Parts: sequence; C-alpha cells; structure tokens
Amino acid sequence: MLEFIHSWLFSYGFESETAKNWIAPLFVGLCILALSVIANFVAKRVALRTLKDVIAESRVPWDDAIVKHRVLDRLAHLAPAAVIYLLAESPFAGMTDEARKLYVEIVRDAVWLFVVIIGVGVISALLNAAYSVYQTFEISREVPGKGFVQLLKVLTYFFAGIFVLTIFSDRSPIYFLSGMGVLAAVLMLMFKDTLLGLVAGIKLSMNEMVAVGDWIEMPKNGIDGNVIEVALSVVKVQNWDKTIVTIPAYSLVSESFKNWRGMQESGERRIKWPILIDIQTIKFCDEEMLARFSKIEYIAAFIERKQETDESSPVNGRRLTNVGTFRAYIVAYLRNHPQISQEMTFFVRQLAPGANGLPIEIYVFCNDTAEANYEAIQADIFDHILSVVSEFDLKVFQIPTG
Repeated sequence: MLEFIHSWLFSYGFESETAKNWIAPLFVGLCILALSVIANFVAKRVALRTLKDVIAESRVPWDDAIVKHRVLDRLAHLAPAAVIYLLAESPFAGMTDEARKLYVEIVRDAVWLFVVIIGVGVISALLNAAYSVYQTFEISREVPGKGFVQLLKVLTYFFAGIFVLTIFSDRSPIYFLSGMGVLAAVLMLMFKDTLLGLVAGIKLSMNEMVAVGDWIEMPKNGIDGNVIEVALSVVKVQNWDKTIVTIPAYSLVSESFKNWRGMQESGERRIKWPILIDIQTIKFCDEEMLARFSKIEYIAAFIERKQETDESSPVNGRRLTNVGTFRAYIVAYLRNHPQISQEMTFFVRQLAPGANGLPIEIYVFCNDTAEANYEAIQADIFDHILSVVSEFDLKVFQIPTG
C-alpha cells in the first residue's frame, strides 16, 4: 500500500525522498485513522444499536443492566483500537528496520494504554451492572455487595497500573509483583485506616453483622437510626433526626453496637417498664375492698377463686393483698389487649423493694414495631395502669419535694 501511494505521489511531481519519508507515511496514517473512525461508526451505530434492540426484546434482567450501565458502549471503543493496532506497521513500511520497529512499538504501546483504560472502564461498568442485578435479590439486604464490588474495582485499578508499567518499561509483570512486599509494608503504614476499613467492611458483609435497612444504636458515636449504605470502608447511618453519620467500618467491628434487626424481623417489640409502688400503701384486702374489686370485669373470677381462705388471722391462709390484686389486674388487662403479643415472653413481676418503693415490672411484647405506633401503644398502656393504681388503694412512689 505504501509503495502504491509513493508511486502515485511521484506521478504528481513530488520528490521521491520527500514522498517516501514523510508524505506517503502521513497519508497512510490518515487512511488508517479514517478506517478506525469507520470501525467506530459501524461498532456503535450498527452493531451496538442492533444488539440493544435485541436486548430490549429480551426479558432477562441482567442484559438490561448491562445496557443501563453502558458496558457495551465502552466496549465498542475497542473497535478503532483494533484497527490501529493491526495496521500499525503500514505507515512505516519504507523505513529502516530499526526506525520501523521503534515507531510501531510506540504506536502499539499507545494503543495498549488506550485498551487498558477502556478495559478498566468496561470492568467497572460491568461490576456496577452486576451489583444492580444483585440488589434485586432478597439476600442483598442481608449481605451487602457494595463492599465486594469496590474491592474488585480496587484490584482492577491495581492490576491495570501494573500492566501500564509493563507497557512502558518492557518488563514482565512478575518483576513489579516481586517488589510488592516492600511496597505493601509502606502502604500499610500510609493507609492503615483505609486498610482496616477494607478488612472490616469484608467482615461486616461476610458475617452479616449489619445490612442496609438495619436500625442500629451506637450512643458513643451519636448513632441511632437506619443504615443506608454499607461501603468498602465506611457505613452511613441516617439518624431519626434525619442527620447522616458516616462511621469507619472497623469501628463497628472493634466496638459494640446494638442492632434491632431481630426485632424488625420478628414483628414484635419489647415493652419493659417498672411502676414504683409506695410500700406504705400495701395492705391486706378487707371485705369492702374485695367487694369493690369483684366488680372489676378483668379480675372478678380471680377474686372469687382466691377468697376461699381462713380469715381468723390476717397471716393465715392466702389472704389477698391490694398489690397482688393490682398485679393480677395488670396481667388480665394485658392479656386482653389487642396489641400485646400473647406468644412472646409475657410476665408481670415484682422486683426487690428498695428506697424508691416496690417495683412492679411489665415485660411484654407489642405487635407493632413502627416507632410512632409503638410509643403510642406503650403510652396508652401506662396511662391506663397509672390511672387505676388508686382504685386498689395504692400510690405510685415519687420522691417528696420542698
């Protein structure tokens, strides 16, 4: 081809040496560039559009993700690179072997550099597409894949850098990899926090310690809200006041935190709250009190069942106390409450009396885990219980003031 162009230029009066050394190679180079433009046009406007039309008709989700993340668009850039690489020797065919070898090597090295850059972009887009498909599966909530995707991207950039070094130094990749031991030690000192976050991010994902959507609490770091992102080295949490906290992943591995995932998955949320009773108001029930208590629907049967006792002495038999009856009422009230779970742990107990009175602790589970609903249900329950304390001739303990 070069000889043909050289003869053609000579026929138009161009000097032989000038045509041979400059004009003909330049003309051939322009022709190769024109061919690469044509190859780019065919790849993008013909092959790529046809392939996208075929994908649009398909019902498989992963090929739509490939189109969305422009994997094929980036891959099409390899067509002109292939043309230039294959025809790299054509413009320099008339030169000496040494000069031809030098120029061809420069052109092909430039093409390889371009291919590496495009390859990194293709792999990055492909990983993004794979991650978007992975997010459609239920397991993605329990095992976040973003950290693994970021790790694979880091490894891609690392090996791309090694490959670029081999292009410009004409050395084997093994040469550079063999020196990575010393470099790794330096990098570990320089990027200690990043590497710790990298390892911790992998641990969080593999051990399913935290996932997107989990409600976690970490008071030391001002965290109380939902996880919105689990990345390679950091975790983002949106607190209930809508502030966003970013915390290093290794903090969640090295320090303790509370994850409410179990509560969210069970659909039940615990209510654990004591009521402090003034000990001085505790006493045995007399006839008038029993008659009054027997009119309370929830404990009428309980009163009737417990009244079969020897009342010759206050300490004989199993005489009812107002605090015991009150405790029985709380149990019956909660057993009939539509929003209290009857399958989960359920008890009302007395704790050790102390300086602040006798604690009667309620330990039950609400069947609505939504924060606003849960707080409303809990408040309604204790509003009712605190208001009926006086019906049992009891008083709630509170420290006198003034």
